[in-house]
Amino acid sequence: DKQVVQPVVSVYPAASRAQLEEKSSLLCVASAMFPPLVRISWKKQKESGPLQDVNPADVKRQELRESGCSASILTIPQIPNKYLCSVQHQGGTVTAQKEIGNEGLVSAFSSDSASCGDDGLLTLLYTVLILKSLVYCCGLSLLRIFRNNKPSIH
Repeated sequence: DKQVVQPVVSVYPAASRAQLEEKSSLLCVASAMFPPLVRISWKKQKESGPLQDVNPADVKRQELRESGCSASILTIPQIPNKYLCSVQHQGGTVTAQKEIGNEGLVSAFSSDSASCGDDGLLTLLYTVLILKSLVYCCGLSLLRIFRNNKPSIH
């Protein structure tokens, strides 16, 4: 029997095509826990107001369970707010936060970087996001090409 170990929780800015639409993405990573089952949720706080639940449509669930890690991506407007990632685990609830200022994301990375087996999870996640963006752009380009080359019948 292994002992219950609480997760280490970190929040990072995540690169995505949403930045072109004046949005940002945050990546919440829970790692180094046992058992590896967690529930990740997001809350936001406007200035010094109360915590509010985040719209579920803005949360992209990326169930990446590599080396005991789980991740969640939140797409948000670039409006000054504080965002809180809450990870529920058998060992208790652990939270981490990131603040969005008037200039967008305040800091590039959280000071407490979580390791998921030589950062393999983060590399995989960024690769998936880049590939997803490329496929999206190629698909749009093909649609425009086929739409413009369609013969008109009059």
